[in-house]
Amino acid sequence: MVDRIPMSKTGHVTLKNELEQLEKVERHEIVKAIEIARAHGDLKENAEYHAAKERQGMIEGRIMELKDKLSRAEVIDCTAVNTSRAVFGAVVTLLDMETDDEVRYQLLGPEEADVKKGSISVLAPLGRSILGKEVGDEVVTKTPGGVREFEVMEIEAGSVC
Repeated sequence: MVDRIPMSKTGHVTLKNELEQLEKVERHEIVKAIEIARAHGDLKENAEYHAAKERQGMIEGRIMELKDKLSRAEVIDCTAVNTSRAVFGAVVTLLDMETDDEVRYQLLGPEEADVKKGSISVLAPLGRSILGKEVGDEVVTKTPGGVREFEVMEIEAGSVC
């Protein structure tokens, strides 16, 4: 069975654009760079050639990774999410029961999650703990720093979808 990767439409388009850029632009540029470096002679001590070959390997690896992720993507339209419960795409405001600090996270797929930008993966421990909760519900999750408790304060439609 293939593990599906939840992804917003925006995230799916972003990955497709990156793949297209790599395949249609960067792949061709690196081939040219390798040809130029080869023309410089002795390949054993040609740093430019070795750097270009290494970059080519990184590009090809990323292309394979993107194709895999896109083939397993489960694109979810979260433009009209029901905000009665925390679901993929929703923005959830939580109250940290220990510190009384409020935090806001949009629940997205692992490819789009970026805590610094206010989003977490629905597959991460906290994301899994939040899914399905309603305003007023308690969220208990195990983190590397120990067990954390939150209260769901607000659920609203997300900005990235």
